Amino acid sequence: MRMSFPKALFSSLLMASLTGAALAQSAESLLNQGEQLFNAGNFAAAAEKFEQARRQAPDNQVVWRALLLSYLQGKRADWAREIGEEAVQRWPRDPLLQHWLGLAYFQTQQHEKAVEHLSRAEELDSDEPTIPFDLALVYVANKQYLPAAERLERSIRLRPDQPMAHLLLGRAYHNTNRTMEAILEFETALRLQPNIDLGHYHLGFAYESLGDNEQAIAHYRKNLALEQENPGSKKQSFLAYSIIWTAEVYFRLGHALLATGQYQESTVHLRQAVELAPDRAEAHYDLGKALLQLSDVEPAFHALQRAATLNPENSSTYYLLARALQRMGKKGEAKKARARFAELKKKEEKEGGMAYGPP
Repeated sequence: MRMSFPKALFSSLLMASLTGAALAQSAESLLNQGEQLFNAGNFAAAAEKFEQARRQAPDNQVVWRALLLSYLQGKRADWAREIGEEAVQRWPRDPLLQHWLGLAYFQTQQHEKAVEHLSRAEELDSDEPTIPFDLALVYVANKQYLPAAERLERSIRLRPDQPMAHLLLGRAYHNTNRTMEAILEFETALRLQPNIDLGHYHLGFAYESLGDNEQAIAHYRKNLALEQENPGSKKQSFLAYSIIWTAEVYFRLGHALLATGQYQESTVHLRQAVELAPDRAEAHYDLGKALLQLSDVEPAFHALQRAATLNPENSSTYYLLARALQRMGKKGEAKKARARFAELKKKEEKEGGMAYGPP
């Protein structure tokens, strides 16, 4: 999840404290050079210039802000945290310093400290929408969806035209059983930004959870179509993240098609899912189930066998394995699979568990 850094370093917020702040000519020159490097995306070189400026003007608040933000953007979170801690000791009522220090802690997965500083920033500047948005990111990362929803609602009240805030609010609503409200938020996000990443996926998943597989299938298809239209849209640093989510979309589309009896097409998407995420047991299970429905028994057996290896506690897999083995004429192995199914089923009933994908 991306944090809400400003597009340009010397935004009006950052420049606010320059009023009446005299800088030596050499420090001002370094600050200007750093600004140009920062806006060009060269954050490491910008940080060097800001560090030099800080040495020459150690009491200038803007220099500290610039240095902290350049470390954050350059993914040098440990250095950002160190600079941020010293800066907030000097200027404890500066909401930007508190905000960005909170993000430094978030980058290093120290979520309690992130919440502490972001909450303090929110107290100091209750009119800035990016602060509750970033605080919500921390809560979402910890699956604390109720406080995440509260902060996202606040951020949207302050600035309603944030597609990502609406998307995340939809996720928070969906994870707190407010599915109809989630759908409205996903639709708002897509209206504001029709190509928003995973917008149609989340909308499809919401419909699927309501049992509306036809709507789900339509939105999963739209999500994949957008990805295929813009294959290079995701940055290389997000490649692994992109693959995981693309595999998820293929899986959910295949799962919904399977649920509606469209077995042949479901296998196409489920094969894509297992290719991209070969260790996902549910995708192998669904693929095996679809192939078995198509009487493609041996490939179904191999998919189910892989599912059982990845998740040996799922009774449903052994139920289908027994059917596949029976149809392959392997009666002894089928009997063992049925016995394993019965054993796991009894265990699930005793523990109150529920296996994925009932047979």
